[in-house]
Amino acid sequence: MASDKAKPCELNQDKYDADDNVKIICLGDSAVGKSKLMERFLMDGFQPQQLSTYALTLYKHTATVDGKTVLVDFWDTAGQERFQSMHASYYHKAHACIMVFDVQRKVTYKNLSTWYTELREFRPEIPCIVVANKIDADVKMTQKSFNFARKFSLPLYFVSAADGTNVVKLFNDAIRLAVSYKHNSQDFMDEVLQELENFDLEQTEEEVPDQAQRGNTESPSPS
Repeated sequence: MASDKAKPCELNQDKYDADDNVKIICLGDSAVGKSKLMERFLMDGFQPQQLSTYALTLYKHTATVDGKTVLVDFWDTAGQERFQSMHASYYHKAHACIMVFDVQRKVTYKNLSTWYTELREFRPEIPCIVVANKIDADVKMTQKSFNFARKFSLPLYFVSAADGTNVVKLFNDAIRLAVSYKHNSQDFMDEVLQELENFDLEQTEEEVPDQAQRGNTESPSPS
């Protein structure tokens, strides 16, 4: 029971404002291998946390980028993608996205456009990597031209969660992109959210003295 109460603390997204903490989200249809890719990358050093209340799985990782230690949270959909849409909080404060499809299932490739549209609705500027998974089943797929990545000028990685091909490179590059974005971005949505937070603070500060003044005004004078 104690562990259950502690779970919501893991979703305090204010921590992603810190310089040494980044959030990377994974998108794509069910069974394209998102979780398997993470487990392959992290191998024995991962402790996935099933947060069933929020329908997601967190994978924590510590990386070194340019000599500095970076704490990375990888967010996985944990089945939420069945509904072809994610909750807005899944995208909130994300610094990079890994979008996966299965080279053996055309429908998962076609659905990339839906995922990408939703991603850009919430995170217009964050770097996004397109991942063609399961190439071990058909190596010829690496010779194919996938126009989706080219259309949106996105990097395309051919990987295999089964045998590990390009998995380490994929995640290390995603971490570097996330860190670079965090330190250099002028994301419009980030600015809007910051303005809203500042506005809420100002409103709260204005209401407190206003209420106190009203209380003094309404106090009956002694007879």
